[in-house]
Amino acid sequence: MRQSIDICLTPELIHQYELEDKIVVVVDILRATSCMVTGIAQGVKEIMPVSTLEECVALKGLGYFTAAERNGEKAEGFDMGNSPFEYMNDELKGEKVAVTTTNGTLAIHKSLMADEILIGAFLNIDVLAKYLSGKNQDIVIVCAGWKGKFNLEDTLFAGALCELLKDNFEYLGDVPIAAEAMWQKLKGDLKGALQNSAHAKRLAKMNVTKDIEFCATLNEYDVIPKLFGESLRNYQP
Repeated sequence: MRQSIDICLTPELIHQYELEDKIVVVVDILRATSCMVTGIAQGVKEIMPVSTLEECVALKGLGYFTAAERNGEKAEGFDMGNSPFEYMNDELKGEKVAVTTTNGTLAIHKSLMADEILIGAFLNIDVLAKYLSGKNQDIVIVCAGWKGKFNLEDTLFAGALCELLKDNFEYLGDVPIAAEAMWQKLKGDLKGALQNSAHAKRLAKMNVTKDIEFCATLNEYDVIPKLFGESLRNYQP
């Protein structure tokens, strides 16, 4: 019997899923997990996702750079916001970053009972799929969504990852079928699809446009951020 793959469309639904002994892939395309993949690829030593602004501030005193976003905007008083371009900074090479975001870090913390937590983005989808295809464990893709609701971009990623893995994994339920169908429909213009998403339109009102294009880039990096203890580091199979 083949292992299964399923999709949780929002952390608000995570109570419906058994995560123990499974691999969870957390995705927040716009923009937390795209930032995490970029940061690790650019040489950040580790990234610690935390739930609150207060936790993030406290880690600054322990030598962490701090990144914080609320409602799409950089939180006041932090080193960085939630743009992948902020991680393309030589000052961060070999350093530690503490990060808190509206949706992405929440999805990670709600998945802690999983056997393994990996970070996914379009930026690293092929290397992630290659690693997962060799695993003999069930997979749940946890979409960060937007404030507890479904969003387009994370579900598109989930559908794309399902397409890459479907020869080795059995779809569990209808969500992977629907997500893959959505991906098949929209993958010909991924950047256009993301630009039409509700969150991209929110970001555009804040003059955030180049991030959206970058987050729609396929296979920019070959890193797999994995949660070791409380921090994400590059996992090299």
